[in-house]
Amino acid sequence: MSISKSTQYGNINISIDAIASLAGGVVSECYGVVGMASQKFLKDGIAELLKKENYAKGVVVRKKEDALELDVYIVVSYGVKISEVVHEVQTRIKYVLEKSLELEFKKVNVYVQDIKVMK
Repeated sequence: MSISKSTQYGNINISIDAIASLAGGVVSECYGVVGMASQKFLKDGIAELLKKENYAKGVVVRKKEDALELDVYIVVSYGVKISEVVHEVQTRIKYVLEKSLELEFKKVNVYVQDIKVMK
């Protein structure tokens, strides 16, 4: 599935995986975020950290009638204020994606899957 956009120069198709990869790159740069997590827990209830090429597994993009919605699954570092990290992730993703893709994102939902102790 892709998102189509028309400009005066022609049509643009943006794949969902491209949006997910861009969002994953933005998330990985945020303070307090250890990495992206898979949407599904492993059998022991431990979140799997995703590598750079698998960021699309940690992001869900849904197209609604007038805007897009994004679900992001992350792992945060121990000792940080989770609400601040989540707020920063939401605002940075929304800003970067709207400026880069010129699409409107209605919601950016962030799900904290795990907390890791960094040594």
